[in-house]
Amino acid sequence: MIVTKLRTKKRFIHQIPGQIYLWLAVLIFGASSAITRKLTEIGAENFLDGRNPISLCNVLFVGNLCALVLMLLIYGRQWNKTALQKLTKKEWVYLIIVAILSGALAPGLIFQSLALTNVNNVILVGRIELPLTLALSIWLLKERVNLGETIGAIAAFIGVILTVILQPQTGDMMNMAGLNIGFGEFLAAAGAIFLALATVISKQQLIDIPLGIYSIFRTALGTVIFFIIAIVLYGSNHFMDVLSPFLWKWMFIYGGLIVVVGQSFWIKGLRFSTVSTASLASSFTPIAGIFAAYLILGEAPNLAQYLGGSLILIGIFISQISLRRQNSSSVMVNHKISTATEKEIENHTGFKGV
Repeated sequence: MIVTKLRTKKRFIHQIPGQIYLWLAVLIFGASSAITRKLTEIGAENFLDGRNPISLCNVLFVGNLCALVLMLLIYGRQWNKTALQKLTKKEWVYLIIVAILSGALAPGLIFQSLALTNVNNVILVGRIELPLTLALSIWLLKERVNLGETIGAIAAFIGVILTVILQPQTGDMMNMAGLNIGFGEFLAAAGAIFLALATVISKQQLIDIPLGIYSIFRTALGTVIFFIIAIVLYGSNHFMDVLSPFLWKWMFIYGGLIVVVGQSFWIKGLRFSTVSTASLASSFTPIAGIFAAYLILGEAPNLAQYLGGSLILIGIFISQISLRRQNSSSVMVNHKISTATEKEIENHTGFKGV
């Protein structure tokens, strides 16, 4: 009896740090979009030869480099000849596809959307990734889902639609199927679609690939692809300020806080928390993002965001309640967490700044 109580107490003590790390990471990730927008505003007030040294492309490119360094430090041992030789040609092809989708196209579109619409719209519209991933998993992977997940996904999807169509009319509105949709919201939705596709591909084709190999390859190739696309679209001088001392002074804040601290807390939390706990914590990212947008940018939600956001959050919580009941006997998440499980949890978190 005493031994059992001691073991229970010890287990409880070990779980507390993991949960704290997760919640701190969620707060940081939620603030990433608002911090990104704030940095670009600071850059706009300090032009160098008529250019913004803290452009969104520079922030994303340097942020990815910081993330890559961190991943090499954490997962470097997994990136070895023996592990790499076990990968089949088919797995390499899917790794490349996922890296392009989630490492280059999705973040590029989401960062561009931050330049065109307010942060709350980007956060809320990006939540379309959750119902899309569920729908694609049912369609392509033939997964069976419970009623709670289905209701939650439908509510979140309707919330995203309301957020988009109820927006005040602006000059950059596009007419699609008779609906006026802001171009920034369109880009945010497109980025979320690419993330959903990458998640489904990972769940189906990359389930046995070590998380370290997956993360390092996706970040490295995604950064290269993003760099090439930006050069093609904007010209060879687009990254000429990437070594600017002014940029790096502020990137130490972004890279240090969002990438190093945020990712470190996230990984640490995943190692010592249950899957259901990690998934629940990650679902609060939109709330953290909306509060951060208000505190950092003074961006208060409008009517469309209140209505749509409320439905999205209701949908997320319905899904979470359903999943917690389903996974009541979940085992601890450790450093051998599968790529599929990591992507499943990231799907609730949304875009994490890199």
